[in-house]
Amino acid sequence: MPPAKKRARTYDPAKIRTAVLTQFGHVRRAVSGLTGEQLALPTRLGSWTVRDLAAHVVLVVGVTSRALERDEPAKAELRLLEWPAAIAARAGDIDDATRELAGAHPDLGALYADTEERLTRHLADAPGDRLLAVRTGTMSLADFLVTRTVELVAHSDDLNAAVPGLGIPYDRQTLAACTRLLADALAAKAPGGSTEVRIPPYAVVQCVEGPRHTRGTPPNVVETDPLTWIRLATGRVAWQDAVAEAKVSASGERADLGGLLPVMA
Repeated sequence: MPPAKKRARTYDPAKIRTAVLTQFGHVRRAVSGLTGEQLALPTRLGSWTVRDLAAHVVLVVGVTSRALERDEPAKAELRLLEWPAAIAARAGDIDDATRELAGAHPDLGALYADTEERLTRHLADAPGDRLLAVRTGTMSLADFLVTRTVELVAHSDDLNAAVPGLGIPYDRQTLAACTRLLADALAAKAPGGSTEVRIPPYAVVQCVEGPRHTRGTPPNVVETDPLTWIRLATGRVAWQDAVAEAKVSASGERADLGGLLPVMA
């Protein structure tokens, strides 16, 4: 009998909606103060500039409103824990759409303000089980908004890395949901109970085939902080580099997650 599929944890829809709007507001305020010189800076995302990256944040958040304005699909196609792997297949389309949006909207402040207004309005009365047709596959609104926390946290971190002193803050609920989704995605990718991955204060998951731990200190333990975990899970940082820089503590013969990361790939 094949192993049971990892069940997605539940998220409070009202808290997730507030979290997405709050983190987008943090990014909007930071971007509105960037100079032309800062917008032209390179980022760690290939050839994207800060302007491209800022436009991409609008793209990944604004897709929610655009999907809600279209007819509702007949059935869901994608479960929440399948999204991290599915997003990688859309990289080419996403790059094209990002560059087109950045070129078409020189006034990023106006673009952000319009996107925030539309999203707030659409989320005011849309039910969580409303289905959305998005690039990765049809999902419920409630699930799709959880995926937006990953986009918002990862790209807030990208912007902070690209612009010295920018200091976009991380909303606690947004950071928690992002961390938990990516941790659960690892557990779904490598089901098992031999290794415990700890990302305090937000997530603990067991994964990797092998002897299952039941009580006491697990023989294989990985521990790191939320932002390091998100960078590992999204491919911003390599496993061996994080270990070498003591950003990750890994003990036990099954604690090497290098072959399982990133989960968004």
